[in-house]
Amino acid sequence: MEIILIVYLVVSIALIGIILLQQGKGAEMGASFGAGGANTVFGAAGSGNVLTKTTTILAILFFAIALGISYMNSTEETTVDAVLDAAPVEEQAPATSIEAELPTSEGGIESEVAPMPEKTDDKPEATAKEVVEKVSAEAAKVKAETEAKVEEAKKKTDTKDDPEN
Repeated sequence: MEIILIVYLVVSIALIGIILLQQGKGAEMGASFGAGGANTVFGAAGSGNVLTKTTTILAILFFAIALGISYMNSTEETTVDAVLDAAPVEEQAPATSIEAELPTSEGGIESEVAPMPEKTDDKPEATAKEVVEKVSAEAAKVKAETEAKVEEAKKKTDTKDDPEN
């Protein structure tokens, strides 16, 4: 595989070099005025010259190698790891379900759970209305205390700003 990649690299670099060596049809200034004699160095203009034929051959090689590499990479390779093949295979115990691991004494799982403390007072829990009333009373108390502190602070600032004192 490495040899194929090296040949592919050499072909692609040669193809780039050959393409860069060629001149386009309008490369010379005189070509636009009808002087087409510049391309006769490698042969007649009508037939393919050496650079054109070399470019064609290298392009065919380039695409053929690319298709070959893609085909080789698309087929699955079966690799055998000698270390894993030599390792002994252990028999695994059958998997047990979680129900089999639970205690089977009388009472089941409930016997292992700590009991909930029982309620000692006979009074029912507060209803939502009572809770709302209690919270509202606390909020009114805090609001009154805050307003009293604000009034006290205003009186202190008024006495400091008063020039008669």
